[in-house]
Amino acid sequence: ITYTRHDKGISTEIGSGSIQGMSGEKRGQYYRLRKWHSRSSDSKSRNIKTALRQISDLINRLNLPESVEEEAARMYEKAIDEDVVKGRKIEKIATAVVFIVSRNQEIPRTMKEFSEASGISERELGKNYRYVAKQLDMDVSTILPENFVPRYASNLELSGETQADARNLIQDAREKGLTSGRSPDGIAAAAIYLSAKKNDEKITQREIARIAGVTEVTIRKGTEQLEKVREQGEK
Repeated sequence: ITYTRHDKGISTEIGSGSIQGMSGEKRGQYYRLRKWHSRSSDSKSRNIKTALRQISDLINRLNLPESVEEEAARMYEKAIDEDVVKGRKIEKIATAVVFIVSRNQEIPRTMKEFSEASGISERELGKNYRYVAKQLDMDVSTILPENFVPRYASNLELSGETQADARNLIQDAREKGLTSGRSPDGIAAAAIYLSAKKNDEKITQREIARIAGVTEVTIRKGTEQLEKVREQGEK
């Protein structure tokens, strides 16, 4: 059984059975039940099929693990059953549930990346994921800057030592309250830049900005804050 298929890999049907010997009234009830079951199943099935296509596309475009796809599909069906989807765009709710699941599984993807992959604005995505979380009574985890470090450093072919230094620098900055209100991807990029310099690994701000999807200005500002952390730690 899997939630990534609209029928979970199984199907249910009100069978034809034997209606011989039924009264006219019972036969009428039987046919009405079959008709309404078919209509209800078809409507929900079409909705789920559309949502699962959107979820699958996002999983592929953002290179997310299968665990996210399975949980997002399960959450979407729950949203249908609790009338959370009613009156709203299927694609937006589907994207919102993938976003929530990714956050709660600590997968390092930004809202900007979700927006670009789905074609839904960051504003609309933010509105929809908060709505879904509220309706389903769910918490949404905050993504931490250090979650982005392995991905960015790997793409830049940097050493494990640089990754470790970057994570330590971020943690020191958090303890001093210097990461609050700053984008986690920008903080991660700045920490990697400083740590690479410390370990004599050549990397430019432009290169890390391209990988992280942030501006060089963001990295420069983050670098200024993190350099203060490093200076305080060396005293």
